[in-house]
Amino acid sequence: MLDDIGQKLLDAQLIDEQGLAKAGQQQKQSGGTLAGSLVKVGAIAERDLLDFLARYFHVPATDLSNYEADPTLTKLIPGDVASKLMALPIARHGRRLVVAMANPANIFAIDDIKFITGYEVEAHVAVDMALKKAIDRAYDSAGSMADVMKGMEEELSVVEEEDHESVEAGIAAADEAPIVKLVNSLIADAVRKGASDIHMEPYEKSMRVRFRIDGVLHEMMSPPFKFKAALLSRLKIMAELDIAERRVPQDGRIKIKVINRTIDLRVSSLPTIFGEKIVMRILDKTNLNIDLEKLGFEPKSMKAFSSAIASPYGMVLVTGPTGSGKTTTLYSALSRINTPEVNVMTAEDPVEYNLDGINQVLVNEDVGLTFAAALKAFLRQDPNIIMVGEIRDLDTASIAVKAALTGHLVLSTLHTNDAPSAIGRLVDMVIEPFLVASSVNLILAQRLVRRVCNGCKRPVEFAPEVLTELHVDPVAAQNAAFSEGAGCVDCNNTGYRGRQGVYEVLPMSPHIRDLTLDRASAGVIKKAAIAEGMLTLRRDGLEKLMRGLTTAEEILKETASDDVDPDAPIPTA
Repeated sequence: MLDDIGQKLLDAQLIDEQGLAKAGQQQKQSGGTLAGSLVKVGAIAERDLLDFLARYFHVPATDLSNYEADPTLTKLIPGDVASKLMALPIARHGRRLVVAMANPANIFAIDDIKFITGYEVEAHVAVDMALKKAIDRAYDSAGSMADVMKGMEEELSVVEEEDHESVEAGIAAADEAPIVKLVNSLIADAVRKGASDIHMEPYEKSMRVRFRIDGVLHEMMSPPFKFKAALLSRLKIMAELDIAERRVPQDGRIKIKVINRTIDLRVSSLPTIFGEKIVMRILDKTNLNIDLEKLGFEPKSMKAFSSAIASPYGMVLVTGPTGSGKTTTLYSALSRINTPEVNVMTAEDPVEYNLDGINQVLVNEDVGLTFAAALKAFLRQDPNIIMVGEIRDLDTASIAVKAALTGHLVLSTLHTNDAPSAIGRLVDMVIEPFLVASSVNLILAQRLVRRVCNGCKRPVEFAPEVLTELHVDPVAAQNAAFSEGAGCVDCNNTGYRGRQGVYEVLPMSPHIRDLTLDRASAGVIKKAAIAEGMLTLRRDGLEKLMRGLTTAEEILKETASDDVDPDAPIPTA
């Protein structure tokens, strides 16, 4: 059937006779299929050929140019079988296995795959050149991991888990080539997949490795349990931690070059009952988005935030839980206001990214360099703009307020659930309300929600009860572009790719300052702010939902239901 494609392409006027002749010559010289040869000689673009093949075979098309293999799928079909049948498993839905094939009409190959895997097969078509490369990448990486494991079995002799012996065994084995290769492959795989964290967790009789991708943990592999000591020791050596100390938590850093990029890893070890759990935060400067315009602020919120950070003095606070993107927002603000005319100083714990033109100080409480001590030192360094990683206590808060009142712009973070609660938190730290009202310019609360994958986005309709729960007017919903991800190769079949900020921006208007002076509750301040046009976290999320950027599940998961005041106006798309 594939041999008929040349004539079909001619009939469809997608290629000409000259291109077909050149492709025939190429096929005779190099082998392969005619379709692949047509792409090689430039007779047709790969994308155009893929679209034609999808119509020709009446199956979905799959572009494998950027496909990253899933080890849990590739192990279902042996590498030699995949190469012989030109078939690669790319997704799984229950008992249905999605397989990319050069010839999805080959029913014998489909029957073989059914027999080998035990799954029903859903065939997709792929261009044979891209498919061959994807198979080579998938099974080369799987093979290399198998080689690593085999090498570990053959080259390492590991002592059974006894306290003093396991430490010595781990130290001895940590520098062995297979262990080094496994750890490097693990880190490289996490960087390729865009993970933010790597979790290596020991249990009673097993180990588990998980990656956090777009805020969600995914289980990736289970290394052989008997190599636990060697793996953990290798990571601790790389992070310059004390290998023999396994009773207390430790922190360190690793700098490594992966895929031609220099990556910083922040390493944390924690003693558990079955050994040390190690978590590595991946700090990849190439993935750091410090363009305020691209963070996802609504126009009014963007205008208010930009005005606050452009002020020559006062305090701007960013609130939210750990992992909600506060650091990215602060760095984005600093990158916008950092010019040669101003002296910018930051106190951070830890310093996650190095920013040109900014004086960054790493807080070290063990030697007395606390946030408060750093702030005091900053005020003697003629600063214009000060960033404090976090206001944790009265001492830090007092100095930050003093700096904001004496002609400095202060940026910092607090851990509160929403923007109005930050005012109460400062007052609870025994900062006088008149000082809070005078020093604070703006408070920003934020969350991160996953974005719908553009590669498999499709429209979706919500039932009336869902619209009621979200407090969305059914009339407004008629003009909305609600969407969801169907799941594809690009998003590892999750339906999501990347994350989007959701923001609650509270400017300190004269009325809000008066309420602060009166020690008003967070609820009262919130109602007043909504009346002045503030979008709550839920409302800002609804704006994104109605434009098709995220899903209702993400909004309900990341924003509290009491964020919505039923009496307030309904947001429109």
